[in-house]
Amino acid sequence: MSLWMILPVSLPVLTITGIWVVYVVALYNQHVCPVDNWLYNQSCEEELVMQSGPTLCCTLDNVPLISKCGTLPPESCFFSLLCSTGSFMVMVIVLFRYAHVIEKHQNCVLNTASLSTGWICAAGLIMVGNFQVDNAKVLHYVGAGIAFPTSMLFVCLQSALTYQLAKTQAEYNVAHLRLGMSLLAFATLVLSGVFFYQESFVLQHASAILEWVFCVNIMLFYGTFAFEFAGMSRDTMSVLARGGALGSVGREHKVDALGPLGGPSSHSQPHPNQPENMSIL
Repeated sequence: MSLWMILPVSLPVLTITGIWVVYVVALYNQHVCPVDNWLYNQSCEEELVMQSGPTLCCTLDNVPLISKCGTLPPESCFFSLLCSTGSFMVMVIVLFRYAHVIEKHQNCVLNTASLSTGWICAAGLIMVGNFQVDNAKVLHYVGAGIAFPTSMLFVCLQSALTYQLAKTQAEYNVAHLRLGMSLLAFATLVLSGVFFYQESFVLQHASAILEWVFCVNIMLFYGTFAFEFAGMSRDTMSVLARGGALGSVGREHKVDALGPLGGPSSHSQPHPNQPENMSIL
């Protein structure tokens, strides 16, 4: 078992814990309303941060969306740090997953597409974390428009890739798990997007909760890569050093050309006309 499996496990542990810390800090500073609050008003006499007492007056500006929780300082600092660190870890995990597939099997369209979407998702996540919605709304929404769809596409591609490469029952079980998580992610993303543009206070709040479910689900999906990362070795790094050009098929051709003892095989002997051909060249 390789210690590399710690990497995909640490991503959901770090990010899920981090966003809840951001939420708790924002709640403590009265920058957002609690998740269990479903009562909102058109307007309030005082801003939420100035209110006191057991009952708070909340407006739609205080809906506990993840982005809203990380808008104002000091929680915005933690949110930016969390998104930047998480995006870097996503890039590394996606790259290692790409190389591991090439090492154990061979490269394919699904593998290359997963690498591209994973890195694009990481770029969008950096924009979401560093351009707060109240300070740079356009850039924040551009980043969210990149990160959310590409993360959805990434989990779908990885689910299909897992089924394509599965050979054992354990691998099929992982594929079933990822398919279920992909379906949950799709449902929560669509419903969250639809509810977000509704005027109903209840639906707006439901959109925030669905956004939390979507993000937690995506992070847990990355954690399932611990199954493959447990079998990673130095050969995976060699694949990256070679630029991902040699998979299992390439290794078989290489071994076949060298022969059983490392020397040239019988069918790799030079052709009798080779000197003549060389002299012509």
